[in-house]
Amino acid sequence: MAIPELPSPGGLVLHPFRGVRYAVDDLAAVTSPPYDVIAREDVQSLLDSHPNNIVRLILPGTGEGRYDEARDTLRSWLDSGVLVSDDVPALYLYEQSGPDVLLRGLIGELGLRAPKERVILPHEDVMPGTVADRLALMRATESNLEPIFLLYDGAAATADLVSEVADTRAPLIEVHIGDGLTHRLWALTDPAEQDLVAADLRGHQAMIADGHHRYATYLALQRAEHDAGRGPGPWDYGLAMLVDSVAYPPNLHAIHRVIPGLSLEEAAARAKGAWQVHEYAAVDDALAALAEASPPSFVLAGNGPAHLLTDPDPVQIERAMPAARSAQWRSLVTSVLSEFLLPRVWGMRDDEESVRIVHHDPYAAIRMARAESGTAVIVPALNVDDVLTVAAGGERVPRKSTSFGPKPRTGLVLRTFSTP
Repeated sequence: MAIPELPSPGGLVLHPFRGVRYAVDDLAAVTSPPYDVIAREDVQSLLDSHPNNIVRLILPGTGEGRYDEARDTLRSWLDSGVLVSDDVPALYLYEQSGPDVLLRGLIGELGLRAPKERVILPHEDVMPGTVADRLALMRATESNLEPIFLLYDGAAATADLVSEVADTRAPLIEVHIGDGLTHRLWALTDPAEQDLVAADLRGHQAMIADGHHRYATYLALQRAEHDAGRGPGPWDYGLAMLVDSVAYPPNLHAIHRVIPGLSLEEAAARAKGAWQVHEYAAVDDALAALAEASPPSFVLAGNGPAHLLTDPDPVQIERAMPAARSAQWRSLVTSVLSEFLLPRVWGMRDDEESVRIVHHDPYAAIRMARAESGTAVIVPALNVDDVLTVAAGGERVPRKSTSFGPKPRTGLVLRTFSTP
């Protein structure tokens, strides 16, 4: 695989590559959401949807040999023609469209940059266990199975090219999936167009919208390969989709928490020492009140009446929030959640062992809480500008604070290190 040396720091690098794509009749049945938003109860339905569903690669079970199993499955699908490499290197234009949704981005090999270079800006911290899991999978399969999602602030020539291609050319694929969106993919194989994009991205920064753990995994793999003396190679790049947030503003959704074993009654009772707690017989009424409440506010729900938390004690908040953080960071509802509500009020950390997460859907979080005799914490969505401000200042919001969307569908285009 011919990988060029990365140029000196100066902006984003998105390199064309020979994508690996499915050659099956029912493309919708082999795709999935990104690995980290698939609910446990949905894994089996994806496995049942098609014998070649991508979830067999991105979530290869829990056994000791699961990473080798994913490697062997990928090799089998490549050998049998289930997956096929495209003939020429391309940048892939990917569009998701539906009611009130239109997102277009370019998928390619992203030149990796260390955070200190301020070219690719993270806005969330990562969990070491998740990075270790993704690294083991990436090493075993020698591939990037799903793109990360980045936002950058406007490159006019690229935006014009993206619009021209999407509006006038026939796509490689067009597929309608159960998420209610239409997914289309084009291949930009003209070197002149690829050069235009390369020149246009110089000087630009990008913020990671989704895929912090995968980007951290890219960097960990690159570091390990360089430490082993292997020099430039496919590990200097990672599969990514770049979206111009000026031309195609993304949606920003909330990520809710579920605390198994903490009863709703106990959670509300303990909150009364630090918050104003308002009881609602109907969950819908509590959620409507949350939408109108001043931040920071939360809804607690589960078995029993819902509770709206508002107006936390300012003295307790001030003591709980880290003094070294910016005022912008301390004002985020997820900062208040992770530094005050969870540890100070309920005596727990917002980590993978204690707290489960649910993307977007408050009712799904409430159902989970009821099934586990726990408490759902319904969290308002952050403001996009607040997230950008925190990231630009070199800070990171607490884990699982944001869910930008729509997220790229996994399985439409893959990258393998061995593709020439």
